[in-house]
Amino acid sequence: MAMAEKDNNAVAGCIAPHDQTNGSTLHRGHRERLRKRFLHEGLEQFENHQVLELLLFNALPRQDTNRIAHLLLQRFGCLSAVLDADAQDLASVPGMGEAAAAFLTMIPPLTRRYLHDSATREKMPLNDPYRTSCFLIPLMAGRLEEVFYALCLDNRCQLLFPALISRGTVTEALIHPRQVVETVLRHKSVNVILAHNHPSGILQASQSDIHLTTLLQRILLPMGIRLVDHVIVAGEKTLSMASMGYLGEQRTGESGFMRASEDDSPDIEYSPHAHPQDEE
Repeated sequence: MAMAEKDNNAVAGCIAPHDQTNGSTLHRGHRERLRKRFLHEGLEQFENHQVLELLLFNALPRQDTNRIAHLLLQRFGCLSAVLDADAQDLASVPGMGEAAAAFLTMIPPLTRRYLHDSATREKMPLNDPYRTSCFLIPLMAGRLEEVFYALCLDNRCQLLFPALISRGTVTEALIHPRQVVETVLRHKSVNVILAHNHPSGILQASQSDIHLTTLLQRILLPMGIRLVDHVIVAGEKTLSMASMGYLGEQRTGESGFMRASEDDSPDIEYSPHAHPQDEE
């Protein structure tokens, strides 16, 4: 009997603290302290593993989220890499599971949506590069793949709809000019701003960017639709192709206006990030 009691005590000693009464109380106390600290201080003084702990409280009510947070940082290297990780990779970390992985992968798009909604709350017209940049930077924030948007605008350059035309890889997104035209017509746009991001952080217009911009300008203008700008976003910086003079004047009969030729076809695929050697 003594030996059996000894073995039972040894097994009990191996149970995780949060599965025991005292350990569970301490565990709940730790969570409450961390929540109260966040409410009083914000996240500025939190370590990365504490931020992850706080997030995981909502998805893993009975797990040791401190241990899991450290495992996540060991596996992926930093907080942003954890939040950008694939859901399957996150779920494979001991203690995580699919629900917690789905919760963490929701954070970056939720952040983008919040920033975008906050930036557009006042419904300011997108009639200059600064306002357009303020709108686009949150929309593109944290994206690891290249995306291409057509911002459909009314006659006052107020936003009707931000249409996602294409989502691609880290280096390119293939664009059908016909998709842009159909989208702009569907939303009854009078003005349109094209926009895409450079996940590489390099803020430079490629020849394909310029070609696509001038082609769409020539196609849209005879339809009564003005291409206001094509903006490239790289992190917190933007490049306005209108400011660089690529769009010229867009009123019929004035210098710089380019008419659509019969040979221009909207069926061609363009990659805004084709490498120079691919364009020669």
